[in-house]
Amino acid sequence: MKLPSLPIAILAILLFVVHSSSDSLSLENFLQCFANHISQSSTPLSTVIFTPSNSSFASLLLNRTSNRRYTTPTTPKPLAIVAAQNPSHVQVTVICAKSHDLQIRIRSGGHDYEGLSYVSQVPFIVLDMFNLHSVQVDKRKETALVQAGATMGELYYNIAKESNVHAFPAGVCVTLGAGGHISGGGYGNLMRKYGLSIDNIIDAELVDVNGRILNRKTMGEDLFWAIRGGGAASFGVVLSWKIKLVSVPSQVTVFRVKKTLEEGVTDLVYKWQLVASDLDNDLFIRVMPLVINGTQEGKKTIRVSFIGQFLGNIDRLISLMNKSFPELGLKESDCIGMPWVNSTLFWADYPIGTSIDELLVNHKQPTQFFKSKSDYVKQPIPKTAIESIWKWMIDGENMWMQWNPYGGKMREISSSETPFPHRAGILFLIQYYTHWEKQGYEETNHYMNFSRSFHEFMAPYVSKYPREAFLNYRDFDIGVNPGNGTSIDIADSSYGRKYFKDNLERLVHVKTVVDPDNFFKHEQSIPTNLL
Repeated sequence: MKLPSLPIAILAILLFVVHSSSDSLSLENFLQCFANHISQSSTPLSTVIFTPSNSSFASLLLNRTSNRRYTTPTTPKPLAIVAAQNPSHVQVTVICAKSHDLQIRIRSGGHDYEGLSYVSQVPFIVLDMFNLHSVQVDKRKETALVQAGATMGELYYNIAKESNVHAFPAGVCVTLGAGGHISGGGYGNLMRKYGLSIDNIIDAELVDVNGRILNRKTMGEDLFWAIRGGGAASFGVVLSWKIKLVSVPSQVTVFRVKKTLEEGVTDLVYKWQLVASDLDNDLFIRVMPLVINGTQEGKKTIRVSFIGQFLGNIDRLISLMNKSFPELGLKESDCIGMPWVNSTLFWADYPIGTSIDELLVNHKQPTQFFKSKSDYVKQPIPKTAIESIWKWMIDGENMWMQWNPYGGKMREISSSETPFPHRAGILFLIQYYTHWEKQGYEETNHYMNFSRSFHEFMAPYVSKYPREAFLNYRDFDIGVNPGNGTSIDIADSSYGRKYFKDNLERLVHVKTVVDPDNFFKHEQSIPTNLL
C-alpha cells in the first residue's frame, strides 16, 4: 500500500531534526570533555577547536583539501576541527571522541585522494596536525625528528639548512604531510638508491587508542612494523617520525627530455620499460605521458617527458645513458647540475632558479576535481598496447600518467620487511590521473567513468591475483568496507589484498591487539578479526 506523501515528508524532517540534535549533543559533550581535560592549559580553546559557527572553519577545512570532489555542498562536514597545537591536544581528542562515540579523521597534509583524512559518512571530528610541524635535524647523527604536520617541503628545506650532502627518500610533491605520506609508504626519486621513506624510519611517536604516547620501544615491534606502510590511521595518531638521512653528492644532475608521437616516442617508452629498473641505482627516470595539441589544428597528440635524476655529475650520466639507453639521445645541454634541495623544486615543476623558500609555501585551496588510480607492471607492455594507450588518452583528453621505475634497492628489501609488499619483480608503478574543472554530476560522472574504463582496459598488462595497488594512491574503486572498517572478509577480498597482499594477516593481528574495539577506522582501514 502506498503511504501518503505528507507523513513521509514529515518523518524525514523529524529524522533530520533528531540526527541534528544528536550531533549537536555529541559535539557539546565532546567540547565539554575537551575543556575538562585541558582546564589547566594556557591555550585558549578558541585557537584549538573550530566549529561551523566559527568564521575560520570553512577556510581551515579547505586549505588542506587537495581534491575538489570533496568540497561540494553535499560533502559531509566535520562537527569540528581540532587544530592541535601540542601532543596533549591529540591525546584529549582521541580520549573524548572515543568516550562520546565520535569518529576522528586525521589530517596532516590533506592529500588523501579519496578524502579519508577530512570526510566521513558518520558524525566526525577532523584532527588537524598542521601546527605540529617542527623538523629537528642532527647532521652529526645523520637523523631528523619530523612532526606529522610537517610538509615534505619543510623537511627538505630544513635538511638543506644543515647539510648539502644529505637528503631523505620521499615524494616530489612538496605539500605532502609527513604523517600520512610516510605511513602509507612514501616513495620518490631516491627509492632505487635508498628505498622508500618507511625503509628509513628509526623511531616514531604515536598516540594510541587509550591516549598514551608510545615510541618504538613502548609500542613494540609489531605496531612499529604496521605503521610503516600499513596506514597509521588504522592504529593511532602519529605525532612524529625519527628518520635516517641518506647521503647525496653536493651536486646532483637532473634532466627533462620531451618526445611526441611524431618523434617516435612509442619506441622510446617500450625501450624504457626494458632498461629503467636495471639502470645504475644512482639513476631514476620517470616517464610521464600527457595529451597536448598537435601540429595540425584540432588534432591532439601525446607528449612524453622523460624526467631524470642522477646522483652524480653530468659526464658520468651521459656515459651511463650512452650504454644503457642511447635511444633517448640525452645530451649534455639537456642536463642541469644543482644541489639536491634545488632538485626537489625541479621535480615539483618550479622554474629553474626558484628560491628554496618556496618549499615553505602555505597550502592552497584545491583547484581541480580529479580521480587517481594505480597499477604495478611486472612484464613489459607490448608496443601495440602502448599505441592503444595513446588512443585512450587522446579520447579522454584530461588525463596524464606517471610511470615510476623500480629495481635497485626496491628489489633487495623483502616484501614482508614492512607492510608495503610491492618489491622484487616490479618493473614500474603507474599512476593514472584524470582531472576536470567544472562542478556537476554529468561532468564528474563522465570523467569518473572514463577513469574506470581505462583502468579496466589496462588489466591484461598489469599485475594479477591480486591486481596490486598503492595505498598512497587511495582508490575506492578497488573496494570499500560498507561497515566503515568493520568487515575482515570485505577487506580481505577487495582493497586489503591489493594494497598489502600477504601482509594483510599480520596487519589484522596487530590491529586486533592494539585497537580491539576498532575505534580508528575508515572505509579502507585495517579491520580486527573480532568483528
